[in-house]
Amino acid sequence: MPHSSLTPAVVDFSLSALGAGRPVLWTSRADRRSTADAAPAATPSIISDADVDAAVERFRRCAPALAHLFPELASSAGVIESALRPVPRLQAALGLPAASGMLLVKGDHALPVAGSIKARGGIHEVLEHAETLALRHGLPVDRDPLALVSPAARALFAAHEIAVGSTGNLGLSIGVMAAALGFRAVVHMSADAKAWKKERLRRRGVAVVEHAGDYAQAVAAGRAAAAADPRCHFVDDERSLSLLLGYAAAAPHLAHQLEALGRRVDATHPLFVYLPCGVGGAPGGIALGLARIYGPHVHCFFAEPTRSPCFLVQMLAGTPEGAHLGPHPSVYDIGLDNRTEADGLAVPRASLLAAEAMAPLLSGVYTVDDEALFPWLELAAATEDLRIEPSAAAGLGGPGLVTTTAAGREYLRRHGLEGHLARSTHIAWATGGLFVPDDEYARFRARGAASLRPPA
Repeated sequence: MPHSSLTPAVVDFSLSALGAGRPVLWTSRADRRSTADAAPAATPSIISDADVDAAVERFRRCAPALAHLFPELASSAGVIESALRPVPRLQAALGLPAASGMLLVKGDHALPVAGSIKARGGIHEVLEHAETLALRHGLPVDRDPLALVSPAARALFAAHEIAVGSTGNLGLSIGVMAAALGFRAVVHMSADAKAWKKERLRRRGVAVVEHAGDYAQAVAAGRAAAAADPRCHFVDDERSLSLLLGYAAAAPHLAHQLEALGRRVDATHPLFVYLPCGVGGAPGGIALGLARIYGPHVHCFFAEPTRSPCFLVQMLAGTPEGAHLGPHPSVYDIGLDNRTEADGLAVPRASLLAAEAMAPLLSGVYTVDDEALFPWLELAAATEDLRIEPSAAAGLGGPGLVTTTAAGREYLRRHGLEGHLARSTHIAWATGGLFVPDDEYARFRARGAASLRPPA
């Protein structure tokens, strides 16, 4: 039976509604030039096609080393990728008719090694830093695919440190990859981070530094500690171009996957992508990569918790409604507390790098109450056997909001998309969940099942 009521009841967007923690759908007024005869929309110069190609090539070049380090990558020869799959039973359960288009799920929740979307950016930055360091010391990592995991490289890396500030998933990605290569790995974690993520890092030989504050405070503490150590490389989720490129490298593979599924993307076959958003680097990088391939025909929407909508707050900065917020506002500035069950999205202030990149490209942002995440999580498990965490479930609310709400329909009308919905493709990007402990995952499912039960 479809659960059409699972499309959240959003209110008309306003800063006051956002500050009250109510679910909203905000759509950008940027000119996406999405008519049938439009040339691809201009994209920012923050990254170029050559930059993305270099990131794709780095993953290819380092695949043998990755397969050597991680047994779980042996079957893929070191390629870190996830499936893109139709989910017809989940689509029906969510109440999305075929006339709305086809729903697909991008399975980054099952990415090997790190178990989340953060494997892309985090592993890329560690590999880039390791290659740079190795080449500087005369190791032939540009010619020998296994030089990166040689005894000489390991001895070199042991004298250096890689650090990061994280609520969990980026820390897992950076910490596991850095420790596997032989670096000293340090993850500064906020109070929002789950205990099991800290324990998993410690089991991999990663030093975990716990901070009583939120994500931003953990990042600031890690950045300051790294600045005092010339042999420490700090992976800065708020400012890193290397992370952004690692995420953007997902786009070419996704294009091949869509082609293999027979899904066209053009003016009459629009692509909608729904990306859970924390600081903005992962969804921003992916959206940038997709925009370079599909131009105005891809429509990216970010999903944020109602109490942690940092990217939407940043998008409002400088607009008439948000002019008073200043150039880099936080969710605290509009009266929100940044507390959410979606721990990977518990970020008070967005990345300015990602925000600058997305300003001309982002289609919109919707906010989701925590209580909506658990029924979506349960439906994903019950219908398609998808094991996702609450953060990842946020993407599942997007198609219903865009295709049925007043704000969503107005966006479709503005871009001439209403008549093309039946031929459209919707991708909900599942961002994490593989390593959630069984007992915690069982609690998530039970909470979702209770929400879906009809009242007595």
